[in-house]
Amino acid sequence: MVTTNYFKDITLLITGGTGSFGNAVLNRFLKTNIKEIRIFSRDEKKQDDMRHEYQAKFPELSDKIKFLIGDVRDLASVKNAMHGVDYIFHAAALKQVPSCEFFPMEAVKTNVIGTENVLTAAIEAGVKKVICLSTDKAAYPVNAMGTSKAMMEKVIVAKSRTVSPDKTTICCTRYGNVMCSRGSVIPLFIEQIKAGKQLTITESKMTRFIMSLDEAVDLVLYAFENAESGDIMVQKAPACTIGVLAQAVKELLHSDTTDTKIIGIRHGEKMYETLLTNEECAHVIDMGDFYRVPADKRDLNYDKYFNQGDEKRNTLTEFNSNNTELLTIDQVKEKLLALQYIRDEISKWENR
Repeated sequence: MVTTNYFKDITLLITGGTGSFGNAVLNRFLKTNIKEIRIFSRDEKKQDDMRHEYQAKFPELSDKIKFLIGDVRDLASVKNAMHGVDYIFHAAALKQVPSCEFFPMEAVKTNVIGTENVLTAAIEAGVKKVICLSTDKAAYPVNAMGTSKAMMEKVIVAKSRTVSPDKTTICCTRYGNVMCSRGSVIPLFIEQIKAGKQLTITESKMTRFIMSLDEAVDLVLYAFENAESGDIMVQKAPACTIGVLAQAVKELLHSDTTDTKIIGIRHGEKMYETLLTNEECAHVIDMGDFYRVPADKRDLNYDKYFNQGDEKRNTLTEFNSNNTELLTIDQVKEKLLALQYIRDEISKWENR
């Protein structure tokens, strides 16, 4: 895993930095010898809340954090944030599946055009590395959010071809649901239990990859150290059914009597998610706990492929949340208990 020496005296820019991922990076890096972390986002309120939070938590270190108001949709505002930046974690995105279904062009503006703007500005400014965050919904997308992220990945790969990796390395991470991130289902379950309401479940047999915020950061750092320009990096994550997840939360809060209500699949949702498509599996590289999907380096001269070809193919097929390791209730509880948020919520619930 990446050592902090990689980030000694450097300036890191996090787009969409007020989100769950940005907070996880701050908690991981603020006490290291990093020079500066820039939080770039368009939400003034979240930035102000974040500023006061870290001034209280790390009064001697909070000067390392710089807040920049801007929008990835606006190339000029992105360029204004680039001066002196060494590395970028590009996390700005519209992530909610139902809202993207109703406003697909908003997803395009942020997830596709916004990414193009960040990469254009980064290359122009000579940023050394850009790690872009994608999602399992980009593989075989069926909704606007996933489709916009799939196009984002295509922009990343195409952009990586336009610049020497000696100048700017551009790569991507793709991962599944992050437990307890903003807008995720686990905090909703906890709120419903505390309010004495039924747990609302879309479909109990639906499966989802699950990982912690720390694991999401680990994947980005692994990509930082190991990915080549144009690569998509994937972690071998476990999964569980939504029914198992709901039961695990109920048992942790000793609320086995809480009823559950099946409300049906929402706009644009799948029964299971995919981290590697069958087509990607044909040339994916197994790196132990991670997979590396190399960029397709072929050019537009297709004629040569009529007489040249490669019959070799990996035996790995589609990697999805149905054929990965499915966690039991006890395993999910163990994974949840590793999260400080869950331990705090259990403590508050037990001491009410």
